Amino acid sequence: MLYLILSLLVILVILYKRYFPVWGVKCTGLEELDLTKLQILDVRDYNESYKNPIVGALNIPIAYLKRHIYEIPHRELHLVVSSLLEKNVGIRALKHKGYRIAGYSVVSQNQNNINECHLEIKINC
Repeated sequence: MLYLILSLLVILVILYKRYFPVWGVKCTGLEELDLTKLQILDVRDYNESYKNPIVGALNIPIAYLKRHIYEIPHRELHLVVSSLLEKNVGIRALKHKGYRIAGYSVVSQNQNNINECHLEIKINC
């Protein structure tokens, strides 16, 4: 019975870290940013980010974030993500390492034409 309760708690913690939304971080557009104060961090996968690169952004995919955390300057960060799951995991990992997250932008895949591999900047707030 004790193993069942412990395994249930572990599963709940994992689900919380991945899917429960992070409060206090606002969704803003890339054109509204003051780049003198912020560092844009693109945590999208390399396959998505090279098709629609963001000028001046540091590209470290979410899977490599812990490995390359030393490359991120200690400034306020603005995350560019492709899903809300990436947003939640990225913000929690960076806050755990002491970074301040100023906001995020969600870049989603164009759903109108499935054959065309084109990403457009679209804010999902």
